[in-house]
Amino acid sequence: MLEGSCLCGVVRYEVDTEAGPIVHCHCQTCRKAHGAAFSSVMPVPRSAFHWTAGKEALNRFESSAGKFRNFCSKCGSQIMAERMDQPVVLLRLGCLDTEIEGNALGHIWRSDCASWYDPKQQLPEFPEGFPTK
Repeated sequence: MLEGSCLCGVVRYEVDTEAGPIVHCHCQTCRKAHGAAFSSVMPVPRSAFHWTAGKEALNRFESSAGKFRNFCSKCGSQIMAERMDQPVVLLRLGCLDTEIEGNALGHIWRSDCASWYDPKQQLPEFPEGFPTK
């Protein structure tokens, strides 16, 4: 069972399935929608996905023909995306509350990527914020 929620906690969902494949999407639409270099997503069966709270706070945006991004109208968190004719929905993994293991399968839409981010570049890591000294 997977569980997730928005930033303010009003919208919640559960998915009655195991974690699936993870993909990092670099398309311009995902970058703009998330305000980030890419969006990490996981397809899950539509039949296993259920809103458990806050459905009345949801809003949606058709970002491309037939693709709807569902988000919390209070805090703006994108929860999932869907195409109504598809058997899967795409979880936005930043809103997943369940700890999962596994590595991403890869990066998609690198042809449309942000010029300032390269996933091959090794960068230093810090356990908290950026050091001041």
